[in-house]
Amino acid sequence: MTATALQVAVIDDYQEAAGEFGPWAELAGRADVTIFNDHVTESGALAARLAPFDVIVATRERTRFPRQVLQRLPRLRLLVSTGMGSAHIDLAAARKLGITVSGTGGRPEPPAELTWALILGLARHLTEEDAGIRAGAWGLTVGTDLAGATLGVIGLGNLGLRVARIGQAFGMRVIAWSQNLDPAVAAGAGVAAVGKEALLRDADVVTIHVRLSERTRGLISGADLALLKPTAYLINTSRGPIVDEAALAGALRSGRIAGAGLDVFDVEPLPDGHPLRTAPRTLLTPHIGYVTAGTYRVFYTGAVEAIRAFLDGQPIRLLGT
Repeated sequence: MTATALQVAVIDDYQEAAGEFGPWAELAGRADVTIFNDHVTESGALAARLAPFDVIVATRERTRFPRQVLQRLPRLRLLVSTGMGSAHIDLAAARKLGITVSGTGGRPEPPAELTWALILGLARHLTEEDAGIRAGAWGLTVGTDLAGATLGVIGLGNLGLRVARIGQAFGMRVIAWSQNLDPAVAAGAGVAAVGKEALLRDADVVTIHVRLSERTRGLISGADLALLKPTAYLINTSRGPIVDEAALAGALRSGRIAGAGLDVFDVEPLPDGHPLRTAPRTLLTPHIGYVTAGTYRVFYTGAVEAIRAFLDGQPIRLLGT
């Protein structure tokens, strides 16, 4: 570490992407950058690791920063969240402690693309057929038609609209619901605005695209899952706690729904022995909806911009202000 330089920690770089996609050389002489490729869960160990740093670049929401952690980081002056989400940061505590919190911006395209990878993988049983061929079998399943089926989109923002348009390209009827949905916006996109119960009862595929908040936590309960057709698929690339995870695991094990494609979970990484690891008719990915080369360039370029702006006394993309 350089005595006079700002000390920057980039954490949770599972894919070892930060060094490749971030223009860290632009900080030469002004900041020393240390990249951590592992994940620290225990709050005491996390605080001990990060205590020497003035700036932390958090890779999405892989690590939480509640008050009790922030209070143990006396040098921390700037916390950069890749993307623009802040659900993992106690913003009130950060303000009280004098910690600036900045975002980097993001891209809606990659999560929409992964949503469709999960839908198509489930509908055509790709993992089963791939495993079957490798085991010497040939032709084990019967696929589900998407053309003419109904796609139910929960949350019709930028991401939900992109997912809806792709569904329309497949020839699907698209319906949508959210707590704030404007029927005129839906109609303008060729989407029918419906009630929550109607969407869950009618859709052949239900896909979730709302932010996690106190209002959306547990938005899809066990009672909601019971409304789904037994032939329906549930897709969640938003946030795990939006869906009652225990109820979903039970619905899958009982055959109450046809399957689930999940990129997000209540606890990440998904713990060993978690019921969803062995639940049938699932397609699981490790929160990679945003994980593409283009997104990482946006994230880490934005992080360097945020650090430079902070050093210049003009912080940008402030969160929680």
